[in-house]
Amino acid sequence: MNILALDLGTSSVRGLVLDGDTQPMPGALARRKVNLAIGDNGTGTLSGPDYLASLIECLDELAAAGHLHDVDLVAVSAQWHSVLPLDRDGTPLGPVLTWLDTRPTPRDGAPGPADPDDFHQRTGCWWHRNYWTVRLPWLREQSGSPIARFVGLPEYVLGELLVGAPMSVSQASGTGLLDLGSLRWDDEALTLAEARPQELPPLGELEWHGRLRADRARRWPQLAEARWSPPVGDGGASNVGSGCVDPSRAAVTVGTSAAVRLMQRIPAGEPLPRLPERLWRYRVDHDHVVTGAAYSSGGNLFAWADRELRLPQGAELDAALALVPAGGGRPADPRFGGDRAPGLAPAGTGELRGLSFGTTAVDILAGLMQGLCELVAHDLAELESTIDRPVEVVLGGGAVAASVWWRQSFATALAPRPVSHQRNPEIGATGAALVALGRYGDAVELADIGRTDELVLPTTTPPSHPQYPL
Repeated sequence: MNILALDLGTSSVRGLVLDGDTQPMPGALARRKVNLAIGDNGTGTLSGPDYLASLIECLDELAAAGHLHDVDLVAVSAQWHSVLPLDRDGTPLGPVLTWLDTRPTPRDGAPGPADPDDFHQRTGCWWHRNYWTVRLPWLREQSGSPIARFVGLPEYVLGELLVGAPMSVSQASGTGLLDLGSLRWDDEALTLAEARPQELPPLGELEWHGRLRADRARRWPQLAEARWSPPVGDGGASNVGSGCVDPSRAAVTVGTSAAVRLMQRIPAGEPLPRLPERLWRYRVDHDHVVTGAAYSSGGNLFAWADRELRLPQGAELDAALALVPAGGGRPADPRFGGDRAPGLAPAGTGELRGLSFGTTAVDILAGLMQGLCELVAHDLAELESTIDRPVEVVLGGGAVAASVWWRQSFATALAPRPVSHQRNPEIGATGAALVALGRYGDAVELADIGRTDELVLPTTTPPSHPQYPL
């Protein structure tokens, strides 16, 4: 049995085929970049139809190369927090709001939750622009047409491919509308969102699996009988793909954005541990939760620096960074895209300080990287307070896989904790496959984790992964 793993990310759409042990099949990777519209006013949107077209291109490419034969299962990792308004015919009424969009604001005079702490404990979220409680009323105000219903990006693209695409509990937990214990829409959250259940996607049942629509099955006959598993939020999938499936290990993932997360097995209906004021909590599936903090900056910091600062390339950049001690670089605030919840800093909050005529582009890049490390270190300490003991840390994601210096900088900032790194850049897709298979117990053994001492050799160059560009 082979597995088709889809990663519905913010900067790219990817499809790869894995064998039954979730190991990549040679050459079976298709990737398309995503055109994300970003503005100084906090805009962070993408086109739903264009995104769907990119996914279809990936599937066509894999099919043409013969990689979809023997695929019995399709697993999906998808970005959390996106929302798309639709008309009665299911046609998008605008672009998809991604997690990066900081424009939504509460209506004037809106009271918010009656008891903010109780609301936070129930939903794992806040009354905040990242979540549908604020986003849906704002979208109604902005829309020039009546909105019939709202979906997330996964429900939109899968709804165009499958016979029905309910919202998984994992994706629903990222909306801020789900009661994490009962796995039902929270009444107070619905009131804040000014939404009725029929205006939202139906919630997927425990044993739900999807099938291709007849027209799509004719296009990809190799997938006609394949089962599609419920989409897993990208953060939860990345934890599993990093081998961080219990409270002894925290995952620090740096892709387009970044996050630090701790996963626990807490089935629906069981009491949830108290959630600290600054941390969120979402569902991976019906039996597991992930708690943590997230940041709007990650690999996009490198992309900005590479575009605007004319950085050296390849081995020349590695050599230049190796001269900057871990923890070095110029002081910087990396919040170029503003804060993720619960912070309210707007887009454009980033800062560079301590510049002189001797400051180089590499010094600035190192400072931005180090600034993110410091944010993560602060929130990791908060995360450890929920389990009353230090944790090991596993670094993962394409950005840290590509930069030995960034891994060294994290190791310095997070010391004295043991820090290792996951060498597989496709942790989200791999993690989604493991969740679909229910193989949480195998996640640690299957993870390609490097030892801590591999991080601290400044002359070490990581293996090249040209098929996984940042």
